[in-house]
Amino acid sequence: MPAPIISLTTDFGSVSGYAGTVKGVLLGINPASTIVDISHDVPAQDISHGAFVLGSAYRYFDDSTIHLAVVDPGVGSSRRAILLVTPEGRFLAPDNGLLTYVVMGQASESPVVSSVGFMESALVAVPEGCAAYAITRPEYWRHPVSRTFHARDIFAPVAAHLSLGVAPHTVGEQVDTITVLNAWSEPDDDAVLRGQVIFIDGFGNLITNLRSDRIPSDTVSVEICGETLTGIAGTFAEADGLMALHGSHGYLEVAERNGSASRRLHARVGDSVKLLPANPLGHSADQQ
Repeated sequence: MPAPIISLTTDFGSVSGYAGTVKGVLLGINPASTIVDISHDVPAQDISHGAFVLGSAYRYFDDSTIHLAVVDPGVGSSRRAILLVTPEGRFLAPDNGLLTYVVMGQASESPVVSSVGFMESALVAVPEGCAAYAITRPEYWRHPVSRTFHARDIFAPVAAHLSLGVAPHTVGEQVDTITVLNAWSEPDDDAVLRGQVIFIDGFGNLITNLRSDRIPSDTVSVEICGETLTGIAGTFAEADGLMALHGSHGYLEVAERNGSASRRLHARVGDSVKLLPANPLGHSADQQ
């Protein structure tokens, strides 16, 4: 049986050689590894960005895949290194919220983390049907262990050993909680859907945390950064300028045809978005 794919998502870039070093460790332990780069261009230390990139990509890999993700501003601190085992793959990452959208994809409903602000971190229960392990068994590490390069000395060796058939429970003790970022919104009492921008892609498209499958079909306007967009387009070609549409990620996004919505609106992650249905609680659009 061929070795599982090992995917890599990091903020290492292509200048430093860090990504290549991690691949060297993986191949040194398992020369038969198939390594796939999801991205090494996550902005430096931007956990929320890395979380979305990984969360958008992992479903398109075989469920035997081992996903190694490292965006780790807390490297060398007391933050846990964690292995999350799910029906859709195994995930190694610092326990800092980088697995937010993986956890969200496995949970039957969004975790309740209303006690913290937007994109702040909180501990939630490991989803049912999944298991998590703190990576604490040094026999699977590379030695000596650098305090500043755990991707090379801890995460990559453990990923490679897993690809050789090491059982997940042998890398450390099982844990019941995992860290996520609060990327979810609650609908307001007036039935107007409100959310935030959670990701800005390389085209300047603004991806929101409003899931397409939960948006009423009679939505008549989308308000964001002082602009009101009428209706929801079906494709990028249906509007001459700014538009709202259901993106391939499964979330509502705002884009500008042949341009950058982010630049046009001076938008940032965390900016508010509001969807107005045709008749929220019996009110018409011009009453809002």
